[in-house]
Amino acid sequence: MFQQFLITAFPEPLREGILLAFKFAPIWLPIFLGIAFVKLWMTYVRANFINSQEYVLLELRLPQRVEKSPLAMEAVLAAMHHKTGESSFINRWVIGKVRPYFSLEMVSLGGKVHYFIWMRENFRRLIESNLYAEFPGIEISEAPDYTRMTRFDLDEINVHGCDFELVEPDPLPIKTYVDYGLDKDPKEVNKVDPMAHILEFLASAKSHEQIWIQILIRMNRAEKKKPGEYFAFMDWKQEARMLIASIRANPEETEERTDGTTIKKLSDGQKEKIKAIERSISKLAFDTIIRGIYISEADKFDGGMIPGLLSTFKQFNSETLNGFKPTRYNMTLDYPWQDFQGIRENRFRYKVFDAYRRRAGFYSPYKTRPNVLNTEELASIFHLPGEGVTTPTLQRVPSQRRDAPANLPT
Repeated sequence: MFQQFLITAFPEPLREGILLAFKFAPIWLPIFLGIAFVKLWMTYVRANFINSQEYVLLELRLPQRVEKSPLAMEAVLAAMHHKTGESSFINRWVIGKVRPYFSLEMVSLGGKVHYFIWMRENFRRLIESNLYAEFPGIEISEAPDYTRMTRFDLDEINVHGCDFELVEPDPLPIKTYVDYGLDKDPKEVNKVDPMAHILEFLASAKSHEQIWIQILIRMNRAEKKKPGEYFAFMDWKQEARMLIASIRANPEETEERTDGTTIKKLSDGQKEKIKAIERSISKLAFDTIIRGIYISEADKFDGGMIPGLLSTFKQFNSETLNGFKPTRYNMTLDYPWQDFQGIRENRFRYKVFDAYRRRAGFYSPYKTRPNVLNTEELASIFHLPGEGVTTPTLQRVPSQRRDAPANLPT
């Protein structure tokens, strides 16, 4: 009966292919089912491990005076560069352990700007001690999760969000605080801090609005597939060396010699790229997922805030190197019939809201390909600004407090 069905339903070449596939099913079917089982198993054990951990959200209240450059934040980020948990086959494939990941968050709740860091509870003391060491006068306190205070109900709120990704390959750096001269320690009044643009945008939110910005980070490992090699993987530095080799193999300028012959040579732009890449890979690297959301009461939603959200990180873009662009969940449709009754758009609204609230991106259910940023790049887009950034609603410690002298009589 099955063969009769094949004869009547399919042309002969396709019919022979189907019969051949069934003939060799005892070989390929167990392999296929085995791969499917491993993927499902890894999804299950990882989800179980992640859900079993305790997490804490710390709020940072900035000192009145931050006299250090963003290099101080690089030192804090270095403390988050851990691969704990993935050191053995049992940990990775049986228990489902994953290396720790953190969420650096800048949030506007009704126009009041807050700094948060979300992490596993067992990393709290390490991160707190590093923050206190680098930023004397900072206040750190455990905070309730603000994402749980807003219910996803499109009758009450409207949401627009997106992820951000790099325009060019990961090893090409963005415009960092070094390019802005913040490493030179100029007078506070003369500093040009790119963070000021982000903080002023956050402060522009009205009482019925919220803006959430999230930077998920974890230590980078050799998990990216090598081009043309299915079972070979490479890390960020290997990718950088391949990119440098590609640039050197394709010089853009020609030079005429005295004997009349011409030779190819690297342009100044290509030399600058190679120099920037080599400097970039000298620092610690993190897998990074950046996400932003604008939330408002449904009847007061201001579409004019969307361009501000999409251009949040534009000041870090370089015409000759790298930069950010909005990607996932940023749904734009030209015609109403592309999305019947807004079903697709509402689905994207829910996904970006839920992904943010779960701090998800490296693993299911919202697994996506991360970009790689080094500590200098991360410190450029997330650091504690100095007093030259005068955003009035930025939460700072009201006054500078000092410890009592050690030699006071008891």
